Amino acid sequence: MAKKEITELSVEEKLKALYQLQTTLSAIDEKRALRGELPLEVQDLEDEIEGLNIRVDKIRREIEDFSMAVSQKKAEIAEAQASVERYNRQLNDVKNNREYDTLSKEIEFQTLEIELCNKKIREAMIRIDECERDLGTTERLIDDREHDLQQKRGELDEIMLETKEEEERLRDRARDLETKIEPRLLSSFKRIRKNARNGLGIVYVQRDACGGCFNKIPPQRQLDVKMHKKVIVCEYCGRIIVDPELAGVKTDKAAATEKPKRKRAIRKTKEETE
Repeated sequence: MAKKEITELSVEEKLKALYQLQTTLSAIDEKRALRGELPLEVQDLEDEIEGLNIRVDKIRREIEDFSMAVSQKKAEIAEAQASVERYNRQLNDVKNNREYDTLSKEIEFQTLEIELCNKKIREAMIRIDECERDLGTTERLIDDREHDLQQKRGELDEIMLETKEEEERLRDRARDLETKIEPRLLSSFKRIRKNARNGLGIVYVQRDACGGCFNKIPPQRQLDVKMHKKVIVCEYCGRIIVDPELAGVKTDKAAATEKPKRKRAIRKTKEETE
């Protein structure tokens, strides 16, 4: 039944419904424009905080890995020191030079191992210190960004609260108008509107030009627009064109053609001036 009602509408009625839909959608766009860049700023802050949290987790894992490495090297040092003490005790019981040289080399090797482990521990401690400083900086940055995010969200929620009721009303009106327009025409309008920079899919003639791209419209094409017999699109930008009367716009063309009468200055003759 609804499809039958749509097809029964005249071209003029379809164009009028389409223009009303455009004004409704433009009003919704204005409501969204009030939010400005806030939604994008909120999203950017959320993404940045997520990235910083990932960085914090990575730094903490690095600190944990270095700490485990330090513990491991300390255990190796303790084991090497125990070996050195054992070899030193064995030196008192050696029976020949060969055993003495072997034990001396083992003591030297374990001593070098202890020095190497201490070096690795110092390097790990330096990296732990660097990671902890980086962690502190990152955590402070997260606190700052979360503060900014909370502020931006508050501003956005305030604007959303102010415009939500009006926007919902406009959306309901837009949905109601869409039911009056045949799907094919509605689909074309939405495609044109999507590609248009200012979101205008249908415009009215302004000063003999397209109200979207402002290119001149030939007189014959303007006449076709005024007849309301078919859907006319701009040959330059592809927008649907209607005349101002159908759009409900009062033009001051007549006023513009009627120039105010000027009083003719009366020249006084030389005799009159004397």
